[in-house]
Amino acid sequence: MIELAAPWWLALLPLPFVLQRILPPRVDERDAVYAPFVERLAEALGLQSEGGVHVLGRRLLQWLGLALGWGSVLLALARPQWVGEPETRTVATRDLLLAVDLSGSMEAEDFTDASGAKVDRLTAVKGVLDDFLARREGDRVGLVVFGTAAFLQAPFTEDLDACRLLLDETQVRMAGPRTALGDALGLSLALFEESELEERTVILLTDGNDTGSRVPPEKAAAIAADRGVQVHVVAVGDPTTVGEDRLDERALREIARLTGGTYAHAADRDALEGVYADLDALDTREVETRSHRPRRELYIWPLGFFVVMSALLVAIFTWWRGAPDRALSRAADRATPAAEAAP
Repeated sequence: MIELAAPWWLALLPLPFVLQRILPPRVDERDAVYAPFVERLAEALGLQSEGGVHVLGRRLLQWLGLALGWGSVLLALARPQWVGEPETRTVATRDLLLAVDLSGSMEAEDFTDASGAKVDRLTAVKGVLDDFLARREGDRVGLVVFGTAAFLQAPFTEDLDACRLLLDETQVRMAGPRTALGDALGLSLALFEESELEERTVILLTDGNDTGSRVPPEKAAAIAADRGVQVHVVAVGDPTTVGEDRLDERALREIARLTGGTYAHAADRDALEGVYADLDALDTREVETRSHRPRRELYIWPLGFFVVMSALLVAIFTWWRGAPDRALSRAADRATPAAEAAP
């Protein structure tokens, strides 16, 4: 469909014809030479002469050129546009960061996959998180992995397929064998500094306790609360384990409490799926969509028509104005032999 972005320019369409009516004609005063044969010369050239004043009238082609030229210029100024069909896209309304533990204890095979086969904790977590991410339309999602240190695996993006692929490529111990829980929260907060969205959420998944972070987890949680970042904690594994691989439920519950999030423990895949289903229902969001109609400017066409038509009219009238001179030249050529033949 074609629309005009500035249609008010077309209101000037009758302007040249109004000015032609109200303004006096142009008077071109020139010194003239009296010639007794001027009447016959004007008649031979097809001109009109009234008392020595030569009155030029506009030809039909001139009026047509004026109308088309003025109309095409105004049409170009009115900016015709081709408007396409509406295109709708989803706009992110929240930043969601997944912090996934890749410490050595995540290789314990105490979970089952969808087929019932024994798998390690990370494999079970990746399967559940993949389904979770597939339902996150309307969120910008980022991915942080941590072990001995915390690393950014995927910055905030609306490309959920890319985030799911990067999650699938993670491996146990690829970030080190230990659990830097506090550093993972600190890195997550640093990523949120450039976020312009009001809703900011971290889903922290771990099966152990902090074993050497530079930032204590409680302090990182307090900073997250001050910055309005909500942390939901999902714990996996056996809470009765002792040593460095023990599950520090007290610290994890405190992180969730300080930030206004939730704490959940999943001992198997079914429980893990239930936790993420609860998070999906609890952490609701309003999906904002924006639509626009692509526009393509078409002013170049009336403007090009004006340029081409002007060039043609200039050529035509240049040839037309040279007609009298050509007629005189032909008359002179015919008169010369006759004069030479006279005695």
